[in-house]
Amino acid sequence: MTEISKEYGTALFMVACEEGKQKEYAGYLKEIKNLFDENPAFFELLSSPSIQLSERLVAIDNVFGKVLPEYLLSYLKLLCEKGRIECFLESVEEYNALLNASERVFNAKVTSAQELTEEEKAKLIEKLSKSYKGSIQAEYVIDGALIGGVIVEIDGRVMDGSIRHRLQQVKEVINK
Repeated sequence: MTEISKEYGTALFMVACEEGKQKEYAGYLKEIKNLFDENPAFFELLSSPSIQLSERLVAIDNVFGKVLPEYLLSYLKLLCEKGRIECFLESVEEYNALLNASERVFNAKVTSAQELTEEEKAKLIEKLSKSYKGSIQAEYVIDGALIGGVIVEIDGRVMDGSIRHRLQQVKEVINK
């Protein structure tokens, strides 16, 4: 993620906090992102320097003018005016990271050798929630190379409880 994207995302989050509309803005940002994903030509139009800025700003008004709050509309226009609309997606990631941190919501990537049962998932989430003193949103991934066990990644921390990891530790002890 670029520094400029972080700055834009942080600035928008601060505005949302001042208005007390952090979750509301997150919802709008998700809708905008979905629109850009579904209509890549529109995103290209907004980022094209060959199209006059005034035309791009009118396009933003035509598509979003009646549905977005004033600050979000101004945010999109500012990105367009500064030639930084390509920072939008990363700035949304930063915004969401700040929102999650403020609400103590943690994103976890849980990798296992096979599909975890609903009971196993619930127990894991419960333990992680207690450990992190917040709520956990988990993404589950299957990796047959693990042999068994689970690897959990949260906020740059890796908890490796896989059999592969344990075997590697045993190998290191033997080779010393």
